[in-house]
Amino acid sequence: MPEQPMDLDQQTSAVLDAVREQQGLETRDQAAEWLLRRRIRRGSQGLTGRGRALYPVGRNH
Repeated sequence: MPEQPMDLDQQTSAVLDAVREQQGLETRDQAAEWLLRRRIRRGSQGLTGRGRALYPVGRNH
């Protein structure tokens, strides 16, 4: 997937830096991805009442 540069204001940068430090991540991009995945998980949990995997899950036959 092509990468899109993010134009960040000071407040957004501060939030991403705080998340990065709190979660032990290396970059702001990782922090943004972590926040996005968290939001998707909470949204799907609210819709379905269950958690959903955000990565490919293999099936053992």
